[in-house]
Amino acid sequence: MTTTIALAGKGGVGKTTIAGMVIKYLAQNQTGSILAIDADPASNLNMVLGLDLEWTVGDIREGMLEQVKTSLTNGGAAMGTMPGGASKREYLDYHIRSSLAEGSRFDLIAMGRGEGQGCYCAVNHNMREVIDDLSRHYAYVVIDNEAGMEHLARRTTRDVQRLLIVSDPTQRGLVTAQRIADMRKELGINIENAYLIVNRLRGEMPVELKAFTHKMDVPLLGTIPTDDDLAEYEFSGKPLVELGDNSPVYLAVAMMMDQIIK
Repeated sequence: MTTTIALAGKGGVGKTTIAGMVIKYLAQNQTGSILAIDADPASNLNMVLGLDLEWTVGDIREGMLEQVKTSLTNGGAAMGTMPGGASKREYLDYHIRSSLAEGSRFDLIAMGRGEGQGCYCAVNHNMREVIDDLSRHYAYVVIDNEAGMEHLARRTTRDVQRLLIVSDPTQRGLVTAQRIADMRKELGINIENAYLIVNRLRGEMPVELKAFTHKMDVPLLGTIPTDDDLAEYEFSGKPLVELGDNSPVYLAVAMMMDQIIK
């Protein structure tokens, strides 16, 4: 059975960093393969994981649609097929699997650019089927989402066992986190458990913020401190998964993962 862990939160709160630490934890403490899905066009999960990324699912989708458009203009392939006779599903299946960036303990697939003009319903359905089928071969799937959650159901039809909602240590951040928590009830997928993580905290959490978290209908899983070593990695471009096991950020994430995985 595949365990799916999704991360959500407004832009700039450190979702991608935490996703990298979650993957580091799983690689070091759990058996089975791991698939990372970078579903945020603005993030660089491949850099966090130290993996080269040549192309994205968005590139594949746009390339396929361009081929279909050109072929139809020239009186070629029918709407359901690609030049050469392959179906759109077969084309996507081959190219999406070929786009995997492979590591020793985890692989990465990046969704890439957003949609252009035109109807993407059919191709998005096929993409979702391909990615869901691919995900079944992994013990863990970690999804780094866009700022909100509205696109999660378009990426997968799988149940999400753990949803980690990330906030910075501000009231505005927590209000946004609560809105994201509310959105989970409107999605077409089942989210079994949701948790709040407060990131980049300096010292103890202020009393006002702690009181605010108690009013939220998503439990506070834990807090993550600021860390100068992590900042140096980000400045230099070194993969964050190479942070030492004694990093305060990694230790905080590992402690939280111990609670919800083991």
